[in-house]
Amino acid sequence: MSIALLIIRLIIGLGIAVHGSQKLFGWFGGYGLAGTGGFFEGLGFRPGQLFALAAGLAETGGGILVVLGLGGPIGPAVVVMVMLVAIFSVHITKRFLAQNGGWELAALYIAGALALAFAGAGAYSLDGALGLAILGQDRQVWYALLAAAVLAGMNLLARRPVKAAAAS
Repeated sequence: MSIALLIIRLIIGLGIAVHGSQKLFGWFGGYGLAGTGGFFEGLGFRPGQLFALAAGLAETGGGILVVLGLGGPIGPAVVVMVMLVAIFSVHITKRFLAQNGGWELAALYIAGALALAFAGAGAYSLDGALGLAILGQDRQVWYALLAAAVLAGMNLLARRPVKAAAAS
């Protein structure tokens, strides 16, 4: 089981960390803070660069925590948070399939993160090496996921939709 959890942690964690590094540094074909900030402005997240920085840090940091298996459910909860925001601000109107810009990939990240949050990071993790299994108790997992959902909701509520220009 620990090998399976390690594989899931590596795929989910590295995938999310790459998304974050695209936003922060423009790596892996990303647009960096300026380009991502402009995109975020169009979504109503203003100031766009500040929201891009927050999203990039959350994705990179959450992904690294998942890869390392450190902090119990904190890394997976951060993944859930950023993917919920992505789904409800970008993908939900494009239906399910990723090929159409839908929410399929974000949902897969959420599913993997939830599985890791409840299963724990496994023996091949820093939590396992440091004896921090207590962080993965059901109560802590539910608290972390509740915090993720609340923070995602607050982020979405902070959006200020761009007003359409008045027709003349």
